[in-house]
Amino acid sequence: MFTQPLAEQKGTFMLRTFLFTLAAAAVLAAGAPARADQMSKHAPTTITGEVVDMGCWLGHSARGAKHVECATKCIQGGMPMGLLTDKGVLYLLTLSHDDADPYNKIKDMAGKTVSVTGSVMTRSGVKGIDVTAFKPAEAVGGK
Repeated sequence: MFTQPLAEQKGTFMLRTFLFTLAAAAVLAAGAPARADQMSKHAPTTITGEVVDMGCWLGHSARGAKHVECATKCIQGGMPMGLLTDKGVLYLLTLSHDDADPYNKIKDMAGKTVSVTGSVMTRSGVKGIDVTAFKPAEAVGGK
């Protein structure tokens, strides 16, 4: 028969619960990857790909030399831009609040391969790059 006083039983139970919770939190904090819907922003990265207008690319895979005129018109009309890598990864191009010039100039590069430099961000599965600089691919490797 258990003869420990009730107050002592409660104290022991609470201490065990606290220690278990503390240990579980430490294990989770040490080994848990960042949540996929959490925004991550890192040091500037350079990514190379084709500038596409998001509407036509998502709607019917329109890209390349045959789509330059349409993509340019769509982008100049306010359609969001993306950077499509040769591996098929699409990054939403976003305007840097510190300097809008590179973003505004890249609007003339629809259908062209460029290398974009900026902070890469991810939230809720959407990848983006804050455009701080870009160069045509010919200037960085002759593609």
